[in-house]
Amino acid sequence: MLAPVLPAPSTAYEHHRAQGRSAAKQDAILRGGAPRANVDDDEARIGSAKAVVGPDGQPYRVAILVPTINNADELDGVLGYLMRQTYPSYEIVVSDSKSNDHTREVCEKHGVTWFDDDSTNRADACTKALQTMDHDLVLFTDDDTVPPIDWVEKLVRWFADPNVGGVGGPNFAPDHDPFGAKCADVAFCTRFMTAGTRYGARPKGELVPISHNPGVNCAHRMANLREVGFFESGCIGAEDVVLDAKIQRAGHKLFMDPSNVMPHRRRRPFKPYMKQMRNYGYTRMVANKRWPEIAAWSHTAVGLFPWLVVASTLAMLAGAALGGAAPELWFSLSGAWDLPRIAFHGTLGLAALYVAIAWLGAATGTSPHRSIGTVALAPLFVFLAHWAYGQGVNKAWREIRRTGGAAGVGRQIDDRTRSV
Repeated sequence: MLAPVLPAPSTAYEHHRAQGRSAAKQDAILRGGAPRANVDDDEARIGSAKAVVGPDGQPYRVAILVPTINNADELDGVLGYLMRQTYPSYEIVVSDSKSNDHTREVCEKHGVTWFDDDSTNRADACTKALQTMDHDLVLFTDDDTVPPIDWVEKLVRWFADPNVGGVGGPNFAPDHDPFGAKCADVAFCTRFMTAGTRYGARPKGELVPISHNPGVNCAHRMANLREVGFFESGCIGAEDVVLDAKIQRAGHKLFMDPSNVMPHRRRRPFKPYMKQMRNYGYTRMVANKRWPEIAAWSHTAVGLFPWLVVASTLAMLAGAALGGAAPELWFSLSGAWDLPRIAFHGTLGLAALYVAIAWLGAATGTSPHRSIGTVALAPLFVFLAHWAYGQGVNKAWREIRRTGGAAGVGRQIDDRTRSV
């Protein structure tokens, strides 16, 4: 069935985007027709996709929600990409948690909807904006992404199937990210030892059932969001994991489109990278405490990693001091394998195995930034990620013992400067 003719631009986004175009060209785009051929390829594609029609025979009302705080310059770039999409009609809503930079001016520049939010965490910032919105589908992304020109189109298309409750896609570092950030991307997307993260998940198939889509690249039906009460109030991290668990608990299905990649900037080494991983470990464990159904054994296992590293280092030093590192014991299996030799060479062998698995996982992973350099440094970046994530897990364990269920509620744990 052909998509119906779309109405004239009605949102701030459509009004802004229509300016500067001829009436004939705008009319063709809104109807899904081909614009004139005297523009570049990208310009010709803007607004050229057909709208997806809902059960009532009308095009879905689509919104993109971008939570932000004090990141106006990067947000400016994100909105620039979101304004140039192949999908014909949608609204962009920015939920601004009291930024003290020029975020509002950036929103006004692009003609998008600016929502003044007083929340202290991403979950509440999204929920408060959602409660004021009247759309059928809501797409989510962050203020540090590089949305492809067909990102909206490729997410919305799947909602023609009523069985699709939500859909998302993978995310990788943008091509213009610096080398260190690409090394982080390779570590995030390694085939092994990722602690269950889904950054680089790219299963085979066009539309694959999945239990969780990261909030940087996903879309949900508004009816489902309302049914589950939106995001969990006060959640300071892993709010997207909890939301997906609530939606599935309500009986709705989530899927991934492996082809719909969202470039998402990675933290640079070493301090920002490790801080992010510590935050991930902390927020995931406190979320696991409140919602046991999202817990995975791998998160607990990474919490033991720092202790294992310390114990292994002490064992190697003790083994060396007691003669286990004598020259004649190297590169040989002969001779007695007493405790000092096992403590030194056995631990060294396990460390070598860890490095080998990290190299293999990076070389066979999904990151598009795999190269000799990034794969060679993968063991270092994987180790730092495990160490920092484990520190965060241990911090969460301490706070859970101290506060019980109060852990994980309140102020967002991230690397942003918050004004409230």
